[in-house]
Amino acid sequence: MIISLDGRNLSDRASSVLVVPFGSYGRPGPTVLAMQPGETGLPEPSYLKAHFIEVLPKLNLIERLPRRLSNTQMKNLVAAVNRAIDPDAPFQS
Repeated sequence: MIISLDGRNLSDRASSVLVVPFGSYGRPGPTVLAMQPGETGLPEPSYLKAHFIEVLPKLNLIERLPRRLSNTQMKNLVAAVNRAIDPDAPFQS
């Protein structure tokens, strides 16, 4: 999931984007969000793993899938990223 700002994503001067990877296995928690098939386009549930946030070169991008997270899910993802870098960030299980 690309999470960097569109200014960076669309800029010819920026050679990378900021991403949170997702996978087909996991368990929801402070830094992991469960995503349903309709939210990702994948046939099975998947898990965004904010503790694996990374920089990815734009040259490695193959195809843009024009899906966007709901405002609620985006806020949840930002909170998970915050918890991945701030041990005092709030979390309610």
